Amino acid sequence: MIKWLLLHTAAVAVGFLIDFIVGDPHRIPHPVVGIGKWISFFDRKLRCGNGDRRDLGRGVLTVVLVLLVSTLIPAAVLFGLWMLHPLACFAADCIICWQLLAARQLMRESGYVQKELEKGDVEAARTKVSYIVGRDTDVLDRDGICRAAVETVAENCSDGVIAPLIFMGLFGPVGAFFYKAVNTMDSMIGYKNDKYLYFGRAAAKTDDVLNFIPARLSALLMIAVCPLLKLDTKNAWKIFRRDRYKHASPNSAQTESVTAGALDIRLAGDAYYGGVLHKKEYIGDSIRGIEAADIRRAGLLMYTASFVMLLLILLIRTGVILLCC
Repeated sequence: MIKWLLLHTAAVAVGFLIDFIVGDPHRIPHPVVGIGKWISFFDRKLRCGNGDRRDLGRGVLTVVLVLLVSTLIPAAVLFGLWMLHPLACFAADCIICWQLLAARQLMRESGYVQKELEKGDVEAARTKVSYIVGRDTDVLDRDGICRAAVETVAENCSDGVIAPLIFMGLFGPVGAFFYKAVNTMDSMIGYKNDKYLYFGRAAAKTDDVLNFIPARLSALLMIAVCPLLKLDTKNAWKIFRRDRYKHASPNSAQTESVTAGALDIRLAGDAYYGGVLHKKEYIGDSIRGIEAADIRRAGLLMYTASFVMLLLILLIRTGVILLCC
């Protein structure tokens, strides 16, 4: 038990470091892609059709089946590697922790958007931002592109980095797989449209529950590190308290509101999805106009808060190890 705790604690730190340096590997099969294929398989096999209420139960079954597949397979592989040799399990653990974090890739992709904006190529920036957001980007002007990039960095601070770290710290690599399976289901089928209104409801609600604490913890960590980055701590707290529920999701605006307040900008507002206008409230105040450099500032806020979360996990695990000795 002590050996496993030591090796896994080290693996979390190593995985975070590899992600910081390398980011997502394009030539290595990514576990989230595998999870996505299972979701697509059950979607094809179980979903009745558009707007069919029978899909409520089938959606619940899909969540259960995807979670079983996404946790039992890595658990079996890691157990087999542990029986083979603890260092083989450690190596796999490092790879899992690396691949289930998205900080570097998020920083890189948003950085491409910033680079094109700074060159003055709005069309290229519009194309780049379309890779990382779900909204229609062909209608976005320069400021809209900036807002979209900053919002996706802010939201994914929790979904893509801090929440997976929390589940790694609490439940090991299998826990991280559990979280990513739920998060991926929400992003693929958790929509309130005719196609997934009933079938995707269980996935969406499960994601809401699972992210309730991580989203709020992420927001508080972001506020805590604002002084280190010379951002507006007081306004970050103010906008967090005022605007953190101005979103259809109970969790998404938690980190977006902090980012808007810390940068003294206004985010959110109306957006088009699939050609349909969705009315949304604004988050934050336009104390100053948004600019391309805010994309990097949001990324640094995300990275600093994530690093603090890593330190907290390492400290807690070290304490547990010392108590068990």
